[in-house]
Amino acid sequence: MSVLTPDPLQRGPLQIVEPLRGRNDLRRNLVGLSREELKATLVEAGLEPFRARQVWQWIYWHGVTDFGRMTNIARKTRDRLAELFVIERPQIVTEQRSVDGTRKWLLRFPDGNEAETVNIPEEDRGSVCVSSQVGCTLSCSFCHTGTQALVRNLEPDEIVGQFMVARDSYGEWPTPTETTRMLSNIVMMGMGEPLYNFDNVATALKIAMDEQGIALSRRRITLSTSGVVPMIPKVGEVLDVNLAVSLHAVNDDIRDTLVPINKKWPIEELLAACAAYPGARNSRRITFEYAMLKGVNDSDADARELVRILKPIHAKVNLIPFNPWPGAPYECSSNNRIHRFAEIVNDGGLSAPVRTPRGRDIAAACGQLKSESVRAKGERVRL
Repeated sequence: MSVLTPDPLQRGPLQIVEPLRGRNDLRRNLVGLSREELKATLVEAGLEPFRARQVWQWIYWHGVTDFGRMTNIARKTRDRLAELFVIERPQIVTEQRSVDGTRKWLLRFPDGNEAETVNIPEEDRGSVCVSSQVGCTLSCSFCHTGTQALVRNLEPDEIVGQFMVARDSYGEWPTPTETTRMLSNIVMMGMGEPLYNFDNVATALKIAMDEQGIALSRRRITLSTSGVVPMIPKVGEVLDVNLAVSLHAVNDDIRDTLVPINKKWPIEELLAACAAYPGARNSRRITFEYAMLKGVNDSDADARELVRILKPIHAKVNLIPFNPWPGAPYECSSNNRIHRFAEIVNDGGLSAPVRTPRGRDIAAACGQLKSESVRAKGERVRL
């Protein structure tokens, strides 16, 4: 594998290219199977049920991709595993590194389609922004991803595999303790709408939360939705992870343009579902994401209305300076306007931090992700 080894002190965008690794065999990838599926798969192959626990820990705790390294498994069994199965990640096409430490990977899946994944490092954590779809079906007018038509949903192995690629890049195997992780959080805020691919997302996140594997606490996982209202209760029931909502407007007229799904589930219905979410009734707040768009949603009146509609909910607001992309129809609000808006919201009793844009120089900031994958003519996507 011909990969450039970067100088850790080097600044500026850096691209690392890995050649495509073709695989023309029929071995099954064990990544992405639930515990039950893994056990059934190994038993079907004639292996003892207890092997599933061993293999699971090697894949998700130790991060191995070679059955030969599973040293507590007999050589004959390891050979059998290698004959029938693989442990496969998405393939890195490019890795880029921002001057601010952000890393972005363009990842290729077995069918040749691609999606982007980002890690945003902070002093006390690292949040891996994971994609749930290739492209997106929502067409939010301020989002670059929305200009790419939906190609397909990602499978569980392709979703959890994004976090595993990030672990590979940072050398964080075996799983360290929570206090020493550079990659401590998952945010389902990459390409696509997670709630239009919920079953696969849920399988992947349950793998990430498994205490004998990647072992992330549910409090370190955030799922962001643009407002698929009927699915919000199911997120609480099945996953109970942190919930983030792409709000971006305080009235239906503007939100219909910015987030077209609002025409199906308007703000009043969305906020009612949020108020009933389990996390809204305990110490965890629901995060409402609000992109600051010059002359569109950034007035003092907008700020006061935002306080009014969110006050009944245990809420936090993330104010996001708009991140430009080629052909974008919007401009970012001025710095003074953003901070005046934040002041009004904070004075109204809601926490409203202004998010510092990260990774803009490598198009890795919020709303900038996109790949070149396109859906084949005539092909339909089931949601």
